[in-house]
Amino acid sequence: MRLGVVAVSTLAWRNLWRNYRRTMIMLLAISVGVWAMIFMTAVLRGMVDNMVTQALDTLPGYVQIHAPNYLDDPSVTHSLPAPDPSLLQVLGDPLVAAWTSRVKVPAMISSEYENRGVTLIGVDPEGEQALGFDIHDITQGRFLVGANDRGLVIGRKLLQRLDTRLGKRIVIMSQDPGNSIADRGFRIVGVFRADLESREENIVYAGRSVVQTMLGMGSEVSEIAVRGHDYRHPQVLADKIQAETDARVSSWLELDPYLSTMMRVMDGFVLVWMVVVFLALSFGLVNTLMMAVFERIREIGLMQALGMRPSAIVYQFLLESLLLLLLGLLAGNLLAVTTIYVLRDGIDLSGVAQGLEMMGAASVMYPVLQWPDLVLANVVVIVLGIATSLLPAWRAARYLPVEAIARTS
Repeated sequence: MRLGVVAVSTLAWRNLWRNYRRTMIMLLAISVGVWAMIFMTAVLRGMVDNMVTQALDTLPGYVQIHAPNYLDDPSVTHSLPAPDPSLLQVLGDPLVAAWTSRVKVPAMISSEYENRGVTLIGVDPEGEQALGFDIHDITQGRFLVGANDRGLVIGRKLLQRLDTRLGKRIVIMSQDPGNSIADRGFRIVGVFRADLESREENIVYAGRSVVQTMLGMGSEVSEIAVRGHDYRHPQVLADKIQAETDARVSSWLELDPYLSTMMRVMDGFVLVWMVVVFLALSFGLVNTLMMAVFERIREIGLMQALGMRPSAIVYQFLLESLLLLLLGLLAGNLLAVTTIYVLRDGIDLSGVAQGLEMMGAASVMYPVLQWPDLVLANVVVIVLGIATSLLPAWRAARYLPVEAIARTS
């Protein structure tokens, strides 16, 4: 007896619902497993993306240009000249979304009551905003209005540490190229907030030209930060810039090895996570199909006696498994996408904010669903599901017709 594809498919579908309670339980297990795969992957992706984009938006940029020894000794003595025409030309390339130059030196900030070590950053406000600084992060006062602005913008946490307030004068001291102390009084004109308290406490912004004058640097800068269009592949941009300058060009992958390693590990972890989750589910799937085999031994023997080939029996049981998996995938995908959509405004984890900050993550988590992850989850379920179904199908096809028919149901 030769059964066509449609006939075998119809038979597999009907057999699937002969014990609908067991089928529904297995569907629920597969759906929850698929939901867990996709949703937890989206949460982890969101955490890593948040850590990376937050770090890139605050200071580094996708690529940075420094003097050869600056990263080893970030002092004012290791500075860069202003960009020359050849460098300006490559900075105007379509690969570059925005760029800015900064003066960035360690400094000491002192109020009437306290003093703290900070990083003083002299910026061009327009370039800084183009690179990612959000003007809405200013909670008091204003941001700088130009490279010649004589004001100072500090973080909320630092404002508390110094026991001062908006409008008060403070003193900043650093070292000039001659290794002498350079100091200047600034008035606090703005206070910014950040997702990480460490940034609020350690970074202060001043006008680039004002800082250059204070330190006697002329037109030199500490770094040139460049933003591209794809933070996951910054090396293409870095290589193009390096070809036009003798300075040291570094992508953020090199500047922040912790985040770059985390992003690379994440890709492997996603696959491991999906495989582990489905391996747990596979025991239930194998059990369901094996029970179906034991319940239908006489039926299998009868079909073989009527001429049904063992290969067709294997095909029928694999098709039952595939239908079960597809139904579970459909429900699991819909549940996961719906959950991610509902939580699109973020998951508040402020209760563990300090622990997250130690990892460089914000207290609000935004799930990020990437289509490759969605496809990978479905492929893993189908491939492993079919693989685990081979044993019950092979078992069903090995029965001899006479022995199978002779068995009691």
